Amino acid sequence: MADTQTQTKPPHTPRAQVRARETVVLPGVDVRRKRPPLLSFLLRMETLRKASRVVSLLALDFACLLAALIVALMVKAVVRDGIWAWEASVLEARETVAFAYLVTVLLFARSGLYAERAQRPGIARIVSALFQVMIVSLIYGLVSGAENYNSYYIFYGTFFFAVIILGSARWMYEKITGAILRAAGYRRRAVLVGSGRHIEDVAHALRDEVHVPVEMVGFISLTPRPDNGLRSLGRIEDVAQVLDAYRVQEVIIADPDFPEERAVELVDTCHQRGVTVRVAPSTMEILVQRAELVPGTSVPLFELRPPVFDGIDYFIKRTFDVIVSLLLLLFLSPLLAVSALLVRSTSRGPVIYRSSRPGIGGEAFPCLKFRTMYSDADQRQADLESLNEASGPLFKIKRDPRMTPIGRFLRRYSLDELPQLVNVLKGDMSLVGPRPLPQRDFDQLEDWHKKRYLVTPGMTGLWQISGRSELDFDDLVRLDFLYLERWSVGLDLAILLKTIPAVVLRRGAY
Repeated sequence: MADTQTQTKPPHTPRAQVRARETVVLPGVDVRRKRPPLLSFLLRMETLRKASRVVSLLALDFACLLAALIVALMVKAVVRDGIWAWEASVLEARETVAFAYLVTVLLFARSGLYAERAQRPGIARIVSALFQVMIVSLIYGLVSGAENYNSYYIFYGTFFFAVIILGSARWMYEKITGAILRAAGYRRRAVLVGSGRHIEDVAHALRDEVHVPVEMVGFISLTPRPDNGLRSLGRIEDVAQVLDAYRVQEVIIADPDFPEERAVELVDTCHQRGVTVRVAPSTMEILVQRAELVPGTSVPLFELRPPVFDGIDYFIKRTFDVIVSLLLLLFLSPLLAVSALLVRSTSRGPVIYRSSRPGIGGEAFPCLKFRTMYSDADQRQADLESLNEASGPLFKIKRDPRMTPIGRFLRRYSLDELPQLVNVLKGDMSLVGPRPLPQRDFDQLEDWHKKRYLVTPGMTGLWQISGRSELDFDDLVRLDFLYLERWSVGLDLAILLKTIPAVVLRRGAY
């Protein structure tokens, strides 16, 4: 009887009650489900929203793929026969689109391109999936010997136009649907968990989320409450009540030193309530992306290989750089000529400024730019150090007195960097990569910053499409690390495409 009383006696403390509620899982309950499907449909219309998302994306992909096939066939007819051949191109496209669309849908679904907005990848994954579609279709055409596949052009031609048409359409889809959701007041309700400045950094980064805006309900801190402008929701022990009370949709762990045992409990508590858990990566977690298991050891060990581009990776990247830079030089030659004329006619000095900057391995090279400052700018920099507005080793002044009027315009739109296409052709730089820093900035780098010099520096990179001068320097270096660990041709193409709106909108440029 005493044992029975001991077992049925309620916990002595409120904390024990909380712990008991967090750890008990009823048998037969699917912890991945927030609520019964019918109730979810009636209350929040989740099923209808998901169905409309998938159907609209499927229809969009079909229309874009069909358009890419038609355009590719029409271009072929113009080049070969000198006629547009609209009707014949449409007829042939209708005969081949079914198989191509089936493969596209399967590979897009495998790549998560029909997932929710927050999980859907961008242009890099689209390019990668379309490249796989091209390879599968090419193999099928060679094996089957079908008459419709009598030219290799239909494969790479359709791939080229599909990247442009489908990539642009998907980008517009994200913009339009995002605007509709924002107008309707839809926001992802999130709670940050962590300590100190990590919470503030992640909250700042998510403030301008490109998908659906994130509503930061508040934070739960492991340490004494930091003053970060967010609402404190209590202690980590109160997370279950917080999730229920504020109808939280996701929890973001914003602390690289978050205790493992706490993380396990937190994830379990969130998953019981159907709440998504995400982790803001630390530098170590970015490095581990490249880890490879070392076999034959008594303790599982992972080797972190240096993220250098060699072998086939280097060949692909270098070929991409040469072809695209040549095309850009030809296409932009009128703009280059006008810019050079403006620099020459508005101030004394050379048109091209050769800035000595460390490149791969720290070896200096002359980085070419249109001159944007007066000829005595280098001598005057020491006098302006106290006015520096950038963090870390960078030197930036929004209203630099050394800047010429035309130079301010060129730099505002990054036109001063166009001569670096010549650096790309010479092999000193790549189209995409970590930005080369002036010698003055390089000399002030910490040792861990210099990992970015393991590869050829680039004209543009994740810096330029992620805030440019508005970001903290350590955050910029972490973006370089992320690029090094996840490089692909698709990622390079995505960065190049996203650089255009970043430059036009002048985000963080001065």
